[in-house]
Amino acid sequence: MGLEVVLKSTPKDPYSDLSTNCPLQAKEEEEDSSDPGGRPKGAYETDSEGDSDADLEREVPRGPYDLTGRAQYLAACETYGAVPISYFLHHMHDPELTLMHRGLGPQGARALASALMSNTSILKLNLSDNGLNEEGATAIAGMLKENCFLTDLDLSDNKLRAKGAKALCAALKENTSVRRLRLSGSDLDTQAAKDIADALMVNTKVELLDLSHNLLDEEAGETLGPALAENVSIKELNLSWNHLRGLGAVTFTRGLAANIYIKVLDLSYNGFGDQGAAAIGEALKVNSVLEELNISNNRISLPGALRFSSGLRENCTLRILLMGRNPMRSEGCLGLLRAVQMNPDSGLEVLDFSHIHLTKDFDDLACSMKEGFPRLRIRHGSPAV
Repeated sequence: MGLEVVLKSTPKDPYSDLSTNCPLQAKEEEEDSSDPGGRPKGAYETDSEGDSDADLEREVPRGPYDLTGRAQYLAACETYGAVPISYFLHHMHDPELTLMHRGLGPQGARALASALMSNTSILKLNLSDNGLNEEGATAIAGMLKENCFLTDLDLSDNKLRAKGAKALCAALKENTSVRRLRLSGSDLDTQAAKDIADALMVNTKVELLDLSHNLLDEEAGETLGPALAENVSIKELNLSWNHLRGLGAVTFTRGLAANIYIKVLDLSYNGFGDQGAAAIGEALKVNSVLEELNISNNRISLPGALRFSSGLRENCTLRILLMGRNPMRSEGCLGLLRAVQMNPDSGLEVLDFSHIHLTKDFDDLACSMKEGFPRLRIRHGSPAV
């Protein structure tokens, strides 16, 4: 009987078209890199959304080129006694990852930070309301010293406090990738303000900083003002719902006068008062960059509004001004509108006097200005809910 030879074609490697960031290996090394099943080392199966955490734990990538941090994460979860988050494991390749309200806690944050030290995909990360506390913030700060891909980070509502802020600010002095940082509702106080100020003097990358709903007081304003004058990167700053008032408000505003980068500033729900309003008016005379300003609900009465108006007579860049919920009455609003009328180069497009009752005199002046200021829109009264 003759010998029958059957030639079988070699099936195409399903991973042969995948590109990597690693240098090409020699042919012999490529042959050795596959397991008996034909799958290259370092490749791992795509997870389905229905997989259990137990299944995910078994799918640990092999090989040295884990650019997601998956192996580190699973190992860290075991080390810190944290339950692996399957959603994170499913979305490690995504450019944006949202893990709000997950109850990570400090231990979960440590595990996550271990993975993010080597992850090269995630650019935007939202960890708000996760009970990270000071320890979790310290872990995230350590990650920021290593990760050079993350550009947008939200740590709001995590009670980071002074210790957490100190660690994060130290990281910001070294990090060169984060552009947008949100620390709203973090229990940041006067001590935290000092560390933030130090970071602002050094960091040249952060363009958006949200410090709203914190405990920043008069002393914090005195600290942040000089730092604001020196900062060369922030374009949008949110300090709403704090306690900036008195001399702190004035000192902070002097920093605004010297700053040539901030375009959007939210100071609403503080306590600037008439003294602070007057200081802002002086700042507007020399600031030629600011485009949006919110000083709603700042205890600004008629005298403060009239002193603030001096800035509107000279400023040419401000486009949006929100001053609602201030006790300046219709007379104060009328004074502000007259200041705009006296400035033919005014760039104002939105003037908001929400929750302030305006009289007929104001309405008459507003109507007479429509031809000279066709782009100006005035909001007043109680907005519809």
